[in-house]
Amino acid sequence: MQSYTIGQAARLLGVSPDTARRWADAGRIATHRDDGGRRLIDGRDLAAFSVEVAQGGIGEEDSCYTSARNAFPGIVTAVKLGDVAAQVEIQAGPHRLVSLLTREAVEELGLEVGMQATARVKSTSVHIDRT
Repeated sequence: MQSYTIGQAARLLGVSPDTARRWADAGRIATHRDDGGRRLIDGRDLAAFSVEVAQGGIGEEDSCYTSARNAFPGIVTAVKLGDVAAQVEIQAGPHRLVSLLTREAVEELGLEVGMQATARVKSTSVHIDRT
C-alpha cells in the first residue's frame, strides 16, 4: 500500500502542510515513521480521512482546486468493479469526482483505494490518470 508524506497528504487534502501536521499531532489521522524518520500516512487512512474532511467541510479556506488543464490530483477513495464497467471515485481536496470506465481500464491502471491519481475533466467526461 502506498504511503504519503505530510506534505503530499496536505496537497491532496487541499490544506497547508502545517494544517496536516496539526491534524496528525492531534491524532485525527494516524502516522508512522519510515527508516529516515519521516512521518507517513497509509493510503487507505488518507482516503478515509479525505472523505471525512470533504463531508465535514474541514479545511483552511474555501479554495478552488482547478488548473488550466482541468486536472484534479487526488486520492482514490472507492473502486466498484462490475463485469464490464467500473466506477472510480477520487477525492481531490474538497472535490469528489466519479468516473465510469471499463473494468479493463481500471485493471490496467492498477487503481485501488488509497493510491494517488489525477482526474482530468473535458466537457462531460472524466478521465483518470495514474500518478
